[in-house]
Amino acid sequence: MTLKNKLTQSEQEELLNTLESRFNTHMERHENISFQNIADKLNDTQLTALYNMEATEGEPDVIDFDGTLYFADCSKESPKGRRSVCYDRAALEARKKYKPDNSAVDLAKEIDIDLLTEEDYRLLQQFGDFDLKSSSWVKTPDEIRTLRGALFCDKRYNTVFLYHNGADSYYGARGFRGKLKI
Repeated sequence: MTLKNKLTQSEQEELLNTLESRFNTHMERHENISFQNIADKLNDTQLTALYNMEATEGEPDVIDFDGTLYFADCSKESPKGRRSVCYDRAALEARKKYKPDNSAVDLAKEIDIDLLTEEDYRLLQQFGDFDLKSSSWVKTPDEIRTLRGALFCDKRYNTVFLYHNGADSYYGARGFRGKLKI
């Protein structure tokens, strides 16, 4: 998968059409908000980040996280183009064998988005059932990270679970979800 650094005008238009269609299909995620108002606020850098979220199968949509609007990954499962990654660069470098191609933190930086926090993840679950078969790394506090751990979440039995794992671990069904402030 190759991420884009800049979009053509036609790529921007196609992306906006995709985002608007998803926006209109899931109005429960952003009641009383107009897509045109959102689209008018987006700059080229944000559009490129959204394109890369879409290209990695995140299905970004507008979500209100406690009064602030974001585009967040709303794919049913952890985005396929962002799976099989360990947590961060230090974890990637610490692996002696079978290194993954990338880390969640590095890939989020490349896309120009932020990892969801545990709180964000729990808020997202109010808008649907996400990660019923997969799991997603979430932003891990420094005090856990310094002990070589990292956090991830999923939803099972109608409940959001927060777990821990070694930051250098990676699995085919674990990726990460991100957000982009509007």
